[in-house]
Amino acid sequence: MSESSEKHSPQPSSSNPNLARDHLANERTFLAWVRTGLAGVAFGFAIGRFAVAIRQWMQIQGRVSPSSGLSVWFGAVTMIAGVLVCVAGLLRYRRTREQLESGKFQPAGFIIDLVGITTALLGLGLAAYLIYIEVHF
Repeated sequence: MSESSEKHSPQPSSSNPNLARDHLANERTFLAWVRTGLAGVAFGFAIGRFAVAIRQWMQIQGRVSPSSGLSVWFGAVTMIAGVLVCVAGLLRYRRTREQLESGKFQPAGFIIDLVGITTALLGLGLAAYLIYIEVHF
């Protein structure tokens, strides 16, 4: 092997025989973040599109609906949250990769709390909106 190719490829650490397994686990975790983010984007699109479809259905029936309410906004916020989950997953993946290579791994803290709290608040907001719609319409 040439000297330049050795500099660019990471060498397995003799102090951690499980390094390859750790990196593969990190990649699987990243893919789980991406799946979750994509689910948020798709779910947000469905929420927003459903509001538009309901408004069009009401117009066909002769009822006027001036706006789609908060559904489009909830859908947009959910889509943005999904994108942010993908970005957070990428950042976490890269940080973990560097930590594994240096042998100084630190478990996630703030980012996990942020994603959990944001998801809970989004769910509570959607539930409150559904109750509001049911009571007022």
